[in-house]
Amino acid sequence: MSGFVIAGGQSSRMGRDKALLTVNGAPLIAQALDRLHGLGISARICGLRPDLGRFAEVIPDNFSRSGPLAGIEAALAVSDTELNLFLPVDLPLLPAAFVGWLAARAEASHAVATIPVLADRVEPLCAVYSRRLLEGIRRSLAAGDRKVMKGVRAAAASLGEAIDLFDVESVAAALRAGEWPARPPVREWFRNLNTPADYERLTPLAARESAGTGAKGGHPIS
Repeated sequence: MSGFVIAGGQSSRMGRDKALLTVNGAPLIAQALDRLHGLGISARICGLRPDLGRFAEVIPDNFSRSGPLAGIEAALAVSDTELNLFLPVDLPLLPAAFVGWLAARAEASHAVATIPVLADRVEPLCAVYSRRLLEGIRRSLAAGDRKVMKGVRAAAASLGEAIDLFDVESVAAALRAGEWPARPPVREWFRNLNTPADYERLTPLAARESAGTGAKGGHPIS
């Protein structure tokens, strides 16, 4: 499995570069890469961000101004593995243990896409995608369709394959005590950073929950 961090956004609402925002003493881009490295997965960065090359290899988009779907396409195009784990750069409360569990689920199911859902919201930027989706995603981008889930669904349908959409809270409730990180609470895991207010609100919360968000101990849950 290969790993990629999606960090190609303009951070227009934040007013400064989200990838370099510091939480618990480390920039978000470094934390996202560490979650992947902690699982023994090589990691690269998606997006038109050559300035982030000091953190990891940067894979530029093949389709300009096409959003995260273009980053996924570019990553799948250079990947040499069947499965590819993607993380967005701006989820500082996402536990490494969950990332490992997501990877393990994808390896066990062999689904072309393994995507978490929390509170009825699909999280397609924190997901595992098969390289077999590449041509379908490429067709969507060439047609001007940039929505991630629309492109992924179309690509999966063209292969006659189903997408593994799973409810995070339901899975967490079914696991035994100790199999899932108790903190931070599940509802916080996908709280991302879009505005300065988001950053101000999340920074103290991340400091309180730092024990549950680092890369250490982030091995797949069996």
